[in-house]
Amino acid sequence: MSASIQPRERGTPYSVFLTPAGAVEHVLRPPRLAEALREGGQLWVDIDATDPHQHALLEKVFGFHHLAIEDTLSRKTRVKLEEYADYLFLVVREVRFDTATADPYDLETVNLYCFLGHNYLVTVHSVRSRAVEAVQERIARSPDLLQRGVEMLAHGVLDTTVDDYLPIVDRIDELVGEVEEKLFRSYDEAAIQNIFKSKRLVVQLRRHLGPLREVLNVLTNRPHACVAASAQVYFRDVYDHTIRIAESMDSVRDLLATVLDTYLTQASNRMNAAMKSLSVVATLSLPLVVLGGIFGMNFEGLPLIHHPWGFYWAVGLMAAFGVAMFWFLRGRGWV
Repeated sequence: MSASIQPRERGTPYSVFLTPAGAVEHVLRPPRLAEALREGGQLWVDIDATDPHQHALLEKVFGFHHLAIEDTLSRKTRVKLEEYADYLFLVVREVRFDTATADPYDLETVNLYCFLGHNYLVTVHSVRSRAVEAVQERIARSPDLLQRGVEMLAHGVLDTTVDDYLPIVDRIDELVGEVEEKLFRSYDEAAIQNIFKSKRLVVQLRRHLGPLREVLNVLTNRPHACVAASAQVYFRDVYDHTIRIAESMDSVRDLLATVLDTYLTQASNRMNAAMKSLSVVATLSLPLVVLGGIFGMNFEGLPLIHHPWGFYWAVGLMAAFGVAMFWFLRGRGWV
C-alpha cells in the first residue's frame, strides 16, 4: 500500500522520514516523530488541523511559536512569510473553482500553512489540499525525492499551488470569449452580469496572487539558513510563474474592458435606434395633431365646418400631410 493512502491511527498524521542511514519510514507515531527530529535526516509531516491530537503536535513535538500555531487555526490568515530563528512560517492560499455551487464564477480558497526547518517540513490544513496530495503521490512513486531535501518538498507544494491558477485564468479567458462571441452575434442584456462577474473573478485572483508573489520573492532573494542557495533557483522558477500568471490576468482584464465597451456601444446603439423610431412617430404625428387642433377650435366661419364632407376632407388632409412628411424624412435618409 502506498504511503499516501496508508491507514493511520487517530492523532497520527501523514509523515515520511528519510533516516540518516538512507532508510524511508512512513506514518511515524508522535514519539517516533520526536526521535526523528533529533536524529536528523529529512522529515515531512502533514497535519490535519481539524484533528486536535494532530494539531497538538505543533507545540508538543515541534515547539513552534504559539502565534504561528494560532494562525493555523484561522481560515482568514493572510498570505505571508515570517522568519523565526530555526524555521520559516509560510501561509499560502490555494484557489480553485467551487464545485459545490452552480455558479461557474464562484471560487473556493484553502489556506495551507508550512513550517520549513533545517531538516523538516510541516504542512497544516483544515480541508483537502491538492498541492499536498500531489507531492505525496510523487513521494509514493519515488521516495528518492526526499534525498533532495525538504526545501524541494516545499517547492513542490508551492509550484503546484501556483500552477493551479493557470486553469482558472484559462477558464476565465474562455468565459470572456464566449460572452464576446455572443455579443458580436446579437445583443444580450444578460451579458453585463457575466462581464462584471468575470471582472470580479480577475480582481479576486489578483488579490490572492499578489501576496503569494511577495512570499516567493522573499524565498528567492533573501538568504536564510533553512533554504539552501541551490533551492532558491527553483523558487525563482515558481516566482516567474506568478509573473506570467499576473500578465495573463492583465490580458484578460484588457479583454474584459474591450467586451464591456462593446456591450455599452451596442446598448447605446439600441437606445439611439429606439429614440430615432420614437422621433419619427412623433414627427409624423405632429401635422395630425395640428390639423386636429385647428378643426377642433370652437369658432364660426372655419372652412368646411358645415360642409357635409368636411370630416372626410379633414382626415384626408391629415393623411396627405402625414404621407408628405414621411416622404420628406425618407428623402433625407432619416427613416
